[in-house]
Amino acid sequence: MFKKVIIPSFLSVALLASCGLGKGGNDEPDAGFTVFPVEKDIELGAQVAHQIESNPAEYPILDSASNVEAYRYIYAIRDKVLATGKVEHKDDFAWQVRIIKDDETLNAFCTPGGYIYFYTGIIKYLDDESQLAGVMGHEMAHADLRHSIRQMQKTMGVQVLLSAVLGDESALGQITTGLIGLKFSRSHETEADRKSVAYLCETDWPADGGAGFFEKIAASGSQTPPEFMSTHPSPDNRIENYHSWATDLGCPGKALYKEKYDAFKALF
Repeated sequence: MFKKVIIPSFLSVALLASCGLGKGGNDEPDAGFTVFPVEKDIELGAQVAHQIESNPAEYPILDSASNVEAYRYIYAIRDKVLATGKVEHKDDFAWQVRIIKDDETLNAFCTPGGYIYFYTGIIKYLDDESQLAGVMGHEMAHADLRHSIRQMQKTMGVQVLLSAVLGDESALGQITTGLIGLKFSRSHETEADRKSVAYLCETDWPADGGAGFFEKIAASGSQTPPEFMSTHPSPDNRIENYHSWATDLGCPGKALYKEKYDAFKALF
């Protein structure tokens, strides 16, 4: 049995350089103002990624040189999403992918600037390539839309973010820890789900591949659903949204690539 089901977004973090108000998880206004331009996403993302990779006890990242086939496969999925032309910061962010060896954690997240992390737990839990592409699209959407600064400002304050951008190790540690447990607003989750559909609609995958995770959770009949489901849009609503958006856009993709995905999972 999985010990940890974290996925508060599925999970990601990014910096939002815009003004305005959004809606939080309980319909409260998000902190809408930020002083950070997109260049700071890139700087902070690189710093957070360094923090993560410097802590192998907490984040046992699989070495890319020793796991060439696995990384070739997951990078091909990333490249296919980027090739859609729908990712605004395609050429700005790193879009680096790392795999964390932890079969008991259903988790994926993205730092500022597009550093994407997948735990082997969620890789093994999903059934086919389109589902993984849907999760990746969702994570990339959070980063591309720069959602997280609103949540990080609310939970940590502007000063911590400023200190982290300036390289303060303590603040960077807070940011790194915070992004793992970050809970996005309902509106941001819905927006990232919709973007995932838009990305995949330009591919041969089913555009609603991201619904697969929630369909598996629903089918399990768990009496104690993961914590993130209590603060996010309901799984049933998210499943319905994925399917209806794909239908509305007339997305033709059908390729699941299940055999290829099974071979990928067998690498771990």
